[in-house]
Amino acid sequence: MATERGPTSLSALLERVRQAGSREASVSLGAILEAVGRRSFAPFLLLAGLVTLAPLVGDVPGVPTLMASLVLLASSQLLAGRRSIWLPHWLLRRRVSRPRFHRVLAWLERPAAWTDRLLHQRLTVLTRPPAHFAVAVICLVIALAMPPMEFIPFSANGAGLALTLFGLALLADDGLFALAGYLLTGGTLAIVVVSVMG
Repeated sequence: MATERGPTSLSALLERVRQAGSREASVSLGAILEAVGRRSFAPFLLLAGLVTLAPLVGDVPGVPTLMASLVLLASSQLLAGRRSIWLPHWLLRRRVSRPRFHRVLAWLERPAAWTDRLLHQRLTVLTRPPAHFAVAVICLVIALAMPPMEFIPFSANGAGLALTLFGLALLADDGLFALAGYLLTGGTLAIVVVSVMG
């Protein structure tokens, strides 16, 4: 599953997402995932990370937890060795209006073009098998921590950014982004632990 090569840039992935459910008034998560494919782990991480970060969507109460469910299921199945990712119908049926969907995509276009210029194949030992299992374990931990993060200011944004970095790392085979994801995860989880214990 993690070795299938789909789009290799964020802009290419967003273009695929734009085509999801093009004839419908609203866009379901199922349509988006069908557009990007269910045999690669990277789009799942990117989708969850970008939605958590995006204005108009990620700030809605419950959305980080919903994205955590997506990452939790995807990570677990990657670690279990499944060839494609299965998701329950209740999750696939979740929808967003097409105008909001297009506003979010438009907001992401410029950052995507800028990010693509930074992506390169490097430090691939951190992204190629078996290293992708380590990424899956860390993303599993992030997913489990995301629900309480909704009550800690800005921590869910840190989790979303970490997922985005890991998704980009796997998408473009860029170990530097994976390394940044590990560092950000450690910092974000430390803040959560301090906040909970304080």
